[in-house]
Amino acid sequence: MKSAKVNIPLAEEKIIPDRFYVMKLATEAVDKVRRGEHRQLSADGDNRLIRLRYLWLTGQENLTDAQRERFEAIYSDELETGKAWAYKEMLRDLWHHDDAISATIFFKDWYKPVIHTKLTPLKKVTKTIRERLANVVSYCTDGITNAVAEGMNSKIMSIKRRVAGYRNHENFKIAIFFYCGGLDLY
Repeated sequence: MKSAKVNIPLAEEKIIPDRFYVMKLATEAVDKVRRGEHRQLSADGDNRLIRLRYLWLTGQENLTDAQRERFEAIYSDELETGKAWAYKEMLRDLWHHDDAISATIFFKDWYKPVIHTKLTPLKKVTKTIRERLANVVSYCTDGITNAVAEGMNSKIMSIKRRVAGYRNHENFKIAIFFYCGGLDLY
């Protein structure tokens, strides 16, 4: 991001963080809350959160019926982990807005209750998103992310790993053009 801001005109307004990474931050925060709460409960002899990591980190649409029943049973216990998970799930709705203004209003409404909780990892994520909010909500207007660039970068790194690096930068550029250029040699 720093390099793009220095080298590309108007990059500050054009950088759109991939929603995958924003949600990854929120999911990691839920896991931190779960681990901390599990430590506290285990100290008291309560093992309710043991072997439930996958249930909290997976989207509800991806759970089997048995997993969903197990999740709902533990969610009804009103644990801090459940609150963090619910806030994370609400955040997923941020990308379903048609414009940046309505997405910003949604975020501010989501932000207020989260920042006043005791869920420190989630509060940290909330502040991170707020610092880059203009870029995050610009997805709603533009509808694009850096996923294509991420895919291209992944392909380039794969080329580099395949030959264990290049001593000559020119050969590396030729290999990138060859594999990523969409050439039809036949």
